Amino acid sequence: MPPTAISGNTLFYGDNLPILREHIPSESVDLVYLDPPFNSNRSYSVLFRDEQGAESPAQIQAFDDTWHWNQQTEAVYTELVTEINGQVGAVIGALRQVIGTNQMMAYLVMMAVRLVEMHRVLKPTGSMYLHCDPTASHYLKIVLDTIFGPEKFRNEIIWQRSAPKSHAFTRYPSTHDVLLFYGKGDILTWTTTYVGHREEYIESHYANTEPETGRHYTLGDLLNPNKDRPNLTYEFPPGSGRVRVWRWTRERMMEAWQEGRVIIPKEGGVPRYKRYLDEMQGTPVTSVWTDIPPINSQAAERLGYPTQKPLALLERIINASSNPGDVVLDPFCGCGTALAAAQKLDRQWIGIDITHLAIALNKYRLEQMFPGIHMKIVGEPVDLGAAQQLAHDDRYQFQWWALSLVRARPLGGEIGSKSGKKGSDQGIDGLINYIDDNSSKPKRALVQVKSGHVKVGDIRDLVGTLEREKAQIGVFITLEDPTQPMITEAAAAGFYHSPGWGQDYPRVQILTVAELLAGAPVQMPPPFGTFKQAPRSKPDSQGAQGELAF
Repeated sequence: MPPTAISGNTLFYGDNLPILREHIPSESVDLVYLDPPFNSNRSYSVLFRDEQGAESPAQIQAFDDTWHWNQQTEAVYTELVTEINGQVGAVIGALRQVIGTNQMMAYLVMMAVRLVEMHRVLKPTGSMYLHCDPTASHYLKIVLDTIFGPEKFRNEIIWQRSAPKSHAFTRYPSTHDVLLFYGKGDILTWTTTYVGHREEYIESHYANTEPETGRHYTLGDLLNPNKDRPNLTYEFPPGSGRVRVWRWTRERMMEAWQEGRVIIPKEGGVPRYKRYLDEMQGTPVTSVWTDIPPINSQAAERLGYPTQKPLALLERIINASSNPGDVVLDPFCGCGTALAAAQKLDRQWIGIDITHLAIALNKYRLEQMFPGIHMKIVGEPVDLGAAQQLAHDDRYQFQWWALSLVRARPLGGEIGSKSGKKGSDQGIDGLINYIDDNSSKPKRALVQVKSGHVKVGDIRDLVGTLEREKAQIGVFITLEDPTQPMITEAAAAGFYHSPGWGQDYPRVQILTVAELLAGAPVQMPPPFGTFKQAPRSKPDSQGAQGELAF
């Protein structure tokens, strides 16, 4: 049964391949942007080393930028070469003969099967931007040429993502990413994008200033390059006796002259047209983008997500290749920059990610930037049974999901990897920072998550961790109901007095997953949040959305 149309803005938790196949209808998306994870920092000797059943699954993980050749990869490879479009299978088969069974080939196999689905869901006027780096861009282009057709290739866009570093001694420093831009049909949704002229360009081309208005202008040629145009051959200015072939008709030339836009040199030279700087749209954006800086440690929009892309980058893509009301899909949405840009520019959006942490980050980011936003989240546990199943299937995904219920920032491990671990402070799974006095110094609530059997010793350990870390509040999240000794031990920990709010809060709080699903809050000074908050967005004077600093 084909998938039905998606209404409104939707976040999906899970592997994007079955989600694309089961939930996204054909020709329902106007723009696809994807930034699939790939560890380009690994050496070629590792990327191209033959693998024989590596343990890590070749599954897309936010932040876990490694792919391996294993049974899952082999199964997808078989599907590509036997069941999917014959040309795609032939190309993947040929690449395997050349590249071998290694991490690079696993990446290409797992990407190819997903790219086939992304092509399917695109409308005939839709576009795709695949964000990658030079390590794999040439292989991906071969795959995309096969799926879309080489004639549907539009641009290879170069984005300068960093300044040159001095540590490259045997090669040129690598400073750019690649965006491969393809269209599904011959006619695409498109709006030409401009950037402001550079100061040196203005100084060299618009050096003239009109004394009355202060407007900068340049003088343009009015002669026609085609000398065989009888209808444009006439005397100008009238009475000068000089007949030339002009760009415009006599009527249009006279109108411009009467408006003061045609300048006739005093020495009797060729008339020139006055072109004002403030009437120019700017310089058209080319395929080399050096004007959008990457996210640095001081950037207001920085959320601490390792592969976060700047909002301006996604705004440029969305403005150029979609219209208000169109549907934007990001199947590897990570921290949600594409979704935030789409919402800001009045587009609908669909985001997919395979970690509960990324889904939570997207949700909180969008809620912070766009108060009152409505979105649908598919795949999160909504009842105790689903939470128990998640804990059984993957305890680290359960842990991150449970932390998201109280908006706690996870500690330790590679977020998104299946090999999670405790934080650097032993016994801490998550952290909530807050401020409740005039010092502006953050205070901490420490969070522990338990998906299995719990006992009174767990509460004693949490009290000890609070004392060791000099934290103010401890939160114990449990899938099981706490025992009476646990409740008694938590009560014995006493209260934390907030000087800012003049209230007492239980120093140790036990919250069951069932209580959290029912809306139970952590008792602590407000406001509290998880990740660094995103800047709020509001309509500007033109009706578009603008950012506010925080």
